[in-house]
Amino acid sequence: MQIEAAVFRKVHEPLTIEAVDIDKPQAREVLVRTVATGVCHSDLHVVDGVGRWPLDRPIVLGHEGAGVVEAVGDAVTSLRVGDHVVACLSGFCGQCPQCLSGHPNLCTGGLVARPEGAPPRLSQNGAPVRQFINISSYAEKMLLHENSLVRIDPDLPLDRAALVGCGVLTGVGAALRSSGLQAGQTVAVFGCGGVGLAIIQGARIGGARRIIAVDQFAQKEEMAKRAGATDFVNASEEDPVKAVRALTGGAGVDHAFEAVGLVKLCRQAIESLAIRGTATIVGVLPPDAMIEFPWMAIRPECKVQTSRMGGNRFRYDIPMYLDFYRQGRLDLDAMVTKRGRLGDINEAFRAMKAGEVARTVLTFD
Repeated sequence: MQIEAAVFRKVHEPLTIEAVDIDKPQAREVLVRTVATGVCHSDLHVVDGVGRWPLDRPIVLGHEGAGVVEAVGDAVTSLRVGDHVVACLSGFCGQCPQCLSGHPNLCTGGLVARPEGAPPRLSQNGAPVRQFINISSYAEKMLLHENSLVRIDPDLPLDRAALVGCGVLTGVGAALRSSGLQAGQTVAVFGCGGVGLAIIQGARIGGARRIIAVDQFAQKEEMAKRAGATDFVNASEEDPVKAVRALTGGAGVDHAFEAVGLVKLCRQAIESLAIRGTATIVGVLPPDAMIEFPWMAIRPECKVQTSRMGGNRFRYDIPMYLDFYRQGRLDLDAMVTKRGRLGDINEAFRAMKAGEVARTVLTFD
């Protein structure tokens, strides 16, 4: 079967819309008709050559997708044709030590990829086309292992639900699961893209009393405050560390989050902490990145940690966060600041770089 997909072939060059062959589902695999996909910064990192994934090309990018099940392979037990689903890159095996200890987001089992020697899920003229993080949502259809999908209620809008598969799951989870945030504490979020705005929302849901948003783009202030920020610091006009300390009476914040994947922002987050504060690095940095800071810049008994996809158990968390959306506690509508079709993928990357959007969502119906 042939589908249209956005194919990445060369760093710093636009993706091209091409015909790609997609295989039939094998055992425990599910074929999904893609309805919507978010455009995530991790895909842009790959295009710009700064991602941490060693990738063969050509490859179909995209990993924040939602759609409807069209076919299932043998031994699929969790899904059936017609189900509405969200894909998640935290596919799990359920058998490795991380899965068995309650951390499926850190799965080391490798079950969701096809085994070596099996035919590729995607190809062109018989030659393999790589599948990004075992998802590839910049395509009319996705062929995935069932453990990379979660069924959702069919009344939920798929163009909003798609965002919960990565950016919202990562950001809200970083605040509610990874950070250790307690109600009444103070927060600073460095970077107000899709993930940063989701962190702000998670901090608001978690009861933070003050949420300071930091970004270099002035237009992000309105987005951040709508998400729940109490203050905004324009990093292009003032030193963000000094500004955060000034807003907290010199104390610093209990929790600082880095949401972009820049060494400079990691250091700023660390230096903005209060005594016994925690800096959580959420963004994806290049593999050789070095984070350095003066010893006296960090307050006593502070912690620096990473968050992998919001510490999620996605088959539990995604339905829960969508319940938050239903209840009006999580604003997914405001996260979608631009819409387009598959052919608009390169414009979506440009808008992301320019700081014009929280998330662009591409739709197929």
